Amino acid sequence: MEKNKKRERIIVRTSVIGIIANVLLAATKAIIGVLSNSIAITLDAVNNLSDGFSSIVTVIGTKLSNKPADKKHPFGYGRTEYLSTMVISLVILYAGLTSLIESIKKIIYPSKPEYTAITLLVIVIAVLVKIVLGVYVKRTGDAVNSGSLQASGQDAIMDAVISASTLVAAGVYLMFHVSLEAYLGAMIAVIILKAGYDMLAETISKILGERADSELTKSIKQSIAKIPGVQGAYDLLLDNYGPERLLASVHIEVCDTLTAGDIDNITREIQTRVFREYNVVITAVSVYSVNTRDEHVVAVREEVSKICMSFEGILQMHGFYLNEEIKMMTFDVVISFQVDRNKTYEDLEEELLKRFPDYQFNINLDVDFSD
Repeated sequence: MEKNKKRERIIVRTSVIGIIANVLLAATKAIIGVLSNSIAITLDAVNNLSDGFSSIVTVIGTKLSNKPADKKHPFGYGRTEYLSTMVISLVILYAGLTSLIESIKKIIYPSKPEYTAITLLVIVIAVLVKIVLGVYVKRTGDAVNSGSLQASGQDAIMDAVISASTLVAAGVYLMFHVSLEAYLGAMIAVIILKAGYDMLAETISKILGERADSELTKSIKQSIAKIPGVQGAYDLLLDNYGPERLLASVHIEVCDTLTAGDIDNITREIQTRVFREYNVVITAVSVYSVNTRDEHVVAVREEVSKICMSFEGILQMHGFYLNEEIKMMTFDVVISFQVDRNKTYEDLEEELLKRFPDYQFNINLDVDFSD
């Protein structure tokens, strides 16, 4: 809880700095844009204003996401941050669309800009401020895993490039008396639209549910497998309920000679270790019993594993158990998304029946949730 509060304070402080900086930049650029009759500078001011609004949404989203869990939302409100990022992306898309419309109007009905030394100096200062602000906000976003801050930081750096391009346009006009303002404004609008689209697409992808980070899942399973009594960890499934809010379930293989008390101790050790090391809450641990007292069963398991792994698209076989009394083999196979699951199952069962005609097979087709 204290970690979440600290994260909230960092995000709010960074966002407030962004709000102040963007409002000041927007006001200054708007005045300069109107006085110089520059559509590019005026649109850049609109972009800064939308950035300031985005920071306000980030603050609101962060505050709401840290509301304590209740009966209606037992997993908390962490995903509110994704919704706030979605709102920010829609604001950016709106700003880009209106900017594009205004730029097209200026292309059809052109007007000459009027630059002064003060105008150019303000733009140079704005570029420097945006670079510093962008790097600071993005690094902070990376440090606290805030998608909203990361997007705002990247957007600020892009704004610096946009502002710098207005200097280029001013230089071209002063030297060659050719106005690129309207065309530059259109280019800025397109860049803004792309940034809004990319942010929206990324946020929707997170809400839909993305594949968990490969390094994280491998590290968690390796950590679990090191616990005495665990012979293997599989089928790790991470549920994302917002940044820094992960719930998980996992399957483990244990020796068939363990008691219920032994398994209970192992389960509790898994939950404690994973939360302490990764801040991930293990909500369920499923257990596979592994035959260890019969050398014949061990040999059969190895042969079944070789047959499974000979199939293209089968990534893993685990959870093998052989019940000789009813002649039943039970195990799981992880199937790649790149192959036909049903056909792979049928072909595998057919191959196993050729090799072990006296046995039945209970094969569970696992989904390739994590590495």
